[in-house]
Amino acid sequence: MKNIEITFPLDAEPMRLDLFISHELDGETRAAIQRLIEGGNIMVDGHPAKASLKLKGGELVSVEIPEPVAAEPQPESIPLDVLYEDHDLIVINKPAGMVVHPGPGNSSGTLVNALLAHCTDLSGIGGELRPGIVHRLDKGTSGVLVAAKNDRAHQALSAQFHIHSVKRIYLALVFGNPAEDTGKIEGIIGRHPTERLRQSGKARNGKHAVTRWRAKERYGRITLMELRLETGRTHQIRVHLTEAGMPLLGDPLYPDGGRSNNLADPRLKKMINSLGRQALHARTLGFIHPVTGEYLEFTTEMPEDMQALCAYLTGLSTPATP
Repeated sequence: MKNIEITFPLDAEPMRLDLFISHELDGETRAAIQRLIEGGNIMVDGHPAKASLKLKGGELVSVEIPEPVAAEPQPESIPLDVLYEDHDLIVINKPAGMVVHPGPGNSSGTLVNALLAHCTDLSGIGGELRPGIVHRLDKGTSGVLVAAKNDRAHQALSAQFHIHSVKRIYLALVFGNPAEDTGKIEGIIGRHPTERLRQSGKARNGKHAVTRWRAKERYGRITLMELRLETGRTHQIRVHLTEAGMPLLGDPLYPDGGRSNNLADPRLKKMINSLGRQALHARTLGFIHPVTGEYLEFTTEMPEDMQALCAYLTGLSTPATP
């Protein structure tokens, strides 16, 4: 990672941020600069900014240039839990800890690398660094994911995700015991105003997001929730539940307000801390096959770490037999 700080001259004529940076950084195109801005790699006086921001004089512009990644991801023989596969698509059960596509700091070991080795061809419409990827799951989230093998399938599946017709059900372990059994969280989600890696409902410019939830099992201060997405924004479940006062167990990016550290049960605290990720699993994915028109639905069980937590919490909440 290369870090650069540039002060816009006090006596200069006002200039767009992207134009100023492209003049200052030799070898970087304006389009590349705009991608850095969209990715949160360029800050003005410590705050995210749009490419069109007019600099007027004296602003401190901070630029982070990620390490370059290979133009084309390389096939890697990584085992995949394949739920379904045909000539048009492949459905896999992604393990927690696997990144979906290559990026800065993750040029190998991703799902794309594994798919390139497993499949003879993948749709290139998603961009050369993420061939075949129609949607994604966060690194720490496990569960069902579909990838396209050709452009026709990619376009048809992407259209279903765009109009929110895909059935997506998640399971999450959260801190909290809501008074109601069901509910809906609705609002905008966009980039956090100060934390570059996080999303927020307090973003200046966000997109509408809706999450419906149901309390599936209650374990005192912890609840197993079933969540249905009506939209698919980045970190949607994590943001919605955190800002509703029900943060996910183990989430390394969205704080739980010290709840895990304040647990009196040392074993439970250790189990949560050892997750190393948010306790979130994409349980069900249902969609129309892009070629045959058949409805397909796939469901997987929670991974072992979440199952172990549920089993332990069940034991704590079950009265001993006399």
